[in-house]
Amino acid sequence: MVSDVRPRPLVALTMGDVAGIGPEVIARAWADEPLRKLARPFVVGDSATLRKAIALIGTRATVQVISRPEEAEPSSTVIPCLDATDQDLSTIQPGRIDARAGRASSDFLIRAIDLALVGRIDAIVTLPLQKESLHAAGVTHPGHTEILAERCQAPAHAMMLYLEAPAGSPRPGLGVIHATLHVPLRKVFELLTIESVESKIRLADEALRPLTGGRAPKVAVAGLNPHAGENGLFGDEEQTIIGPAVDRARAAGIDVEGPIAADTLFARALGGEFDAVVAMYHDQGHVAIKTIGFDRAVNVTLGLPIVRTSVAHGTAFDIAWQGKADTTSLVEATRVAARIVDGKRTLNERIRSN
Repeated sequence: MVSDVRPRPLVALTMGDVAGIGPEVIARAWADEPLRKLARPFVVGDSATLRKAIALIGTRATVQVISRPEEAEPSSTVIPCLDATDQDLSTIQPGRIDARAGRASSDFLIRAIDLALVGRIDAIVTLPLQKESLHAAGVTHPGHTEILAERCQAPAHAMMLYLEAPAGSPRPGLGVIHATLHVPLRKVFELLTIESVESKIRLADEALRPLTGGRAPKVAVAGLNPHAGENGLFGDEEQTIIGPAVDRARAAGIDVEGPIAADTLFARALGGEFDAVVAMYHDQGHVAIKTIGFDRAVNVTLGLPIVRTSVAHGTAFDIAWQGKADTTSLVEATRVAARIVDGKRTLNERIRSN
């Protein structure tokens, strides 16, 4: 839980692609007490679009236009918004690819990143953007993670899907880190190296500590091939790449096990045996977590000098601006961001006191 003594983290919610469900998710979620109890949120986006989303949802909230994050005074009926683009979004059509929406979503994110890098906000929670709209706007990066990594100058980075444990569970939750992410499946074999897998194990160990109260997390590493290669019968990447990476990380003091066959690993992890799993490619990790907790899963970018979480769903163009979007993932993403900020504060206090 976030400490009652410390101030609530100041968290920027970036609006994402305005042709998608991001604006209405923010408008609907604002009435949820956990969103404001755990953090001090404000929106980085477009105030006119936010007003349209409020009208769509039919809440009593009003928009507080701010020029600095320090001015944010969120309440159940006041949504602070920092306008962060010069794009005219007034004629954007719901559910349509539009270069203006793509450029604006990039503008929102970059503004929030820059605020976080200078310490004016504590964390960023991102609503979904649309990769095709980004491309139409001339943005070459495929998504949030790559933009964040470049802006933060963080070459060693990874995406973690994090799922909070059920209420009453003795473990804090499960994080899944990906050794490779948004690449064609055939390229996975080229990109996996001992160094890249070891780097993700180290990131997993570091990332989970704020969420485990400083306890060394138990990390599991998935195999790449069926049955983790079956001693070379189905492929030797486990023997030549993954196993050596695990050995190196273990020698560095990390509590890590693997490679483990993916078809049994996730059942063990969700049963509480591990705090984190390093998956070898996008779908290996995503399918398992999203099957168990699609609405509750949260994206966390690791290896950055700032805290960033995100909803685990996309722009949902098929239902955009129909008032149907669910808010669970946004509330969870804000909860996890606040927990990470508070966990980092606790660890830093322990370091200073020793």
